[in-house]
Amino acid sequence: MKKLLALLGCSLLTTAVLAQTAPTAPPPATPQYRPAYHFTPAAHWMNDPNGMVYYQGTYHLFFQYYPDGMTWGPMHWGHATSPDMVSWQEQPIALAPDSLGYIFSGSAVVDKNNTAGFGKEALVAIFTHHDPKGEKAGTSTFQNQSLAYSLDAGKTWKKYGGNPVLKNPGIKDFRDPKVSWNEEIKTWVMTLATLDRITFYSSPNLKDWTKESEFGQKLGAHGGVWECPDLFPLTLSGKTYWVLLVNLNPGGPNGGSATQYFVGQFDGHRFTPLNDQTKWADYGPDEYAGVTWANTGNRRLFLGWMSNWDYANQVPTSPWRSAMTIPRELGLRQEGREIYLTSQPAPELNRLGSQATTLRNVAVKGSLDLTARLKSTTATHKLTLKTAQLGSFELVLANAAGEELVLGYDKPANQYFIDRSKAGQVSFSPKFAGRATAPRLSTAAGTELTLYFDAASVELFADNGLTAMTDIFFANKPLTSIKLRSAPGTTFQEISNTPLLSKPASKAPVVGQR
Repeated sequence: MKKLLALLGCSLLTTAVLAQTAPTAPPPATPQYRPAYHFTPAAHWMNDPNGMVYYQGTYHLFFQYYPDGMTWGPMHWGHATSPDMVSWQEQPIALAPDSLGYIFSGSAVVDKNNTAGFGKEALVAIFTHHDPKGEKAGTSTFQNQSLAYSLDAGKTWKKYGGNPVLKNPGIKDFRDPKVSWNEEIKTWVMTLATLDRITFYSSPNLKDWTKESEFGQKLGAHGGVWECPDLFPLTLSGKTYWVLLVNLNPGGPNGGSATQYFVGQFDGHRFTPLNDQTKWADYGPDEYAGVTWANTGNRRLFLGWMSNWDYANQVPTSPWRSAMTIPRELGLRQEGREIYLTSQPAPELNRLGSQATTLRNVAVKGSLDLTARLKSTTATHKLTLKTAQLGSFELVLANAAGEELVLGYDKPANQYFIDRSKAGQVSFSPKFAGRATAPRLSTAAGTELTLYFDAASVELFADNGLTAMTDIFFANKPLTSIKLRSAPGTTFQEISNTPLLSKPASKAPVVGQR
């Protein structure tokens, strides 16, 4: 069973695991773990974000969903909408299993020129049909790519009668299509996960696909199956580069699931990386299947599933399981000879903030309790720390029961870290408790750390987004005490604490959307 769970990926589940997911009565409700500002369904199981598309002022988030239980089961596409990626409204299920199989991961596009013939500006979903009968029979062709379309701005969906549009050539893991329009070659490009590599396809109409090339069989991390890819351009110093996201399970830098990426060039047919260095979009254990929204103009907005297949089916929440990360805006930055992907909280999150409390020139030698000075009374808040000279320190979030979440920087190791070993419930999985680490990529003397805390999660962004870490935890009482510890001593020029609301204070548009 453990080996089977370890093989679970963006969409993959063996029939042996399926037998364990029959609907059962949910355990007692855990409202204390319900996120205040991260998306989570009202009830039941959720995993990968799917079909993310911005259309007519609305962000659409589809997601892998099992509406009959709290563990993985026959996959549907759940659906939620938002004007700002912060305030979400759950919608009726968009796509349900049919005679071709379960509805696995995929993407959605706006077909502005009606290339598929469904209608001008139709929303078109491209997804994997997973045939459980074919899987059980031992075939290698049980995953194929199909289409569905919406002519009413995503409210209702109709599956294409000619499905599947891309049939499996004999690859067991053949899934998670991410499709985008390539303006230079005037065609659609599909980035598809195919076992241990990425395969690129092209199409003039979303229905007829031609194989272009393969990438990655001997590059990057290969601790598990490659899944949920994404391909998009970003500009650095006036030059355009292409970023290829590849989700991997297992094999992440801190165990289990994670998102790696490559920076290079894409000519419409073939992706060529700048080098063979393995890089990670998020070093924490709890960001997976992360991809970006379509149709957002010059902005590249990212969202991931905030869990890990090592323990996703066991986390102690009810009547739902798992949440999404906060939305993040991606960019590129050069450090030395390397070009890195940066990830920072989307500006829309600022609408959640209330009155901030800011301290200046805080010297720490030993231990310093800042709870009262920072007016810390809630577990849902944003904390920022700025220092001109980064040294070893620990930030401790704690409660009266002695539970604590410890974050910080280890200067001798040049690592950021998050330790949830004592942050509440950990016994539900032997792989949950522990200390996650991430290398510091910046060589600057000082830094700014931004941390988003919710009821059961923390997301850390260091050095203006060069390093990101995501961790979930399950404290029995809210962690509202804030302490700083530093044995060698360190000084923070500024520390700011901002309580976060559960709903945005404003819904004004953000420059750059279209």
